[in-house]
Amino acid sequence: MQPATYTYLTAADWKLRIAELRRIAAHCALCPRRCGVDRDAGETGFCGAPAGLVASSIFPHHGEEPPLSGSGGSGTVFFTHCTLKCLFCQNYQISHEGEGRLFTQEELAQKLLHLQAQGCHNINLVTATHLLPWILPALRRAAQQGLTLPIVYNCGGYELAETIDLLKDVVDIWLPDMKYGDNAFAQRYSAAPDYVEVNQAAVRRMFRQVGPLRVDEGGIAERGLLIRHLVLPNGQSASFKVLDFLRQVFDPQDITISLMAQYRPLYRARTHSPLHKRLERAEYETVKAAFLAAGFSGFFQEPEKLDSSFVIDFKTRKEEPLMGG
Repeated sequence: MQPATYTYLTAADWKLRIAELRRIAAHCALCPRRCGVDRDAGETGFCGAPAGLVASSIFPHHGEEPPLSGSGGSGTVFFTHCTLKCLFCQNYQISHEGEGRLFTQEELAQKLLHLQAQGCHNINLVTATHLLPWILPALRRAAQQGLTLPIVYNCGGYELAETIDLLKDVVDIWLPDMKYGDNAFAQRYSAAPDYVEVNQAAVRRMFRQVGPLRVDEGGIAERGLLIRHLVLPNGQSASFKVLDFLRQVFDPQDITISLMAQYRPLYRARTHSPLHKRLERAEYETVKAAFLAAGFSGFFQEPEKLDSSFVIDFKTRKEEPLMGG
């Protein structure tokens, strides 16, 4: 595997990007919420995140998609707080309730290097946008000390073009959600009335940066875009509208889809009747069939095997561990 693109950034490149992120955080517009709070002064916005590095867990994740987890695992950092806070979030203790602790930049850098030493295939930054001004200096420190793994940016897909641009050649693999195809559902469940437009623009921009998902001779992802879509019950994710967008904008051969069936009525979803039950197999299979008919490939989950933790490759139908995140 070739060294990640960030290993070629100059000291001036790093300095410019970090300075710009700190400038943006002073009147915070890191995400589409554009709260305008001064993060360095201790003010908090919608996400609730303080200034600094707050993370819940750092470990080799063996439950992501096969090109990410491989045999060595995906070196995953779950950052605390979130810019969406979906009411059905399966990690609500982290995103809503702030579970985690502060790390110094050097401490995080050493954790990333340790993940590399353990044999992880990549560094997987989960919900990182609201902490980017403090993450990038830690990543630079790690790179200076020998980190060469690809960077996976694992996010809810609610991202600003300006932020995506600042991550050009820092992020090797974009892993965004496309949560909704209809803003009515995005507003109802994630308080994001502009999610669809923002998400679609973000996915276009990510693709322009890194192109289709590419893997090495061992099937491990090196660079590219991998899109996740979680099918919600009762059509609440508007999956067919997501498919319509992808079909109209991209060549299906260029897009790798991870179509997820792992929905559970967690957190506040139990009290919202359209989401209060598990996803029916028939509904998931209908969505899967539509993606396949449109020519998209990637990964899907077998609903009846979720308790056994399996995901199936569209092309090879090889059973692999269930993705998480």
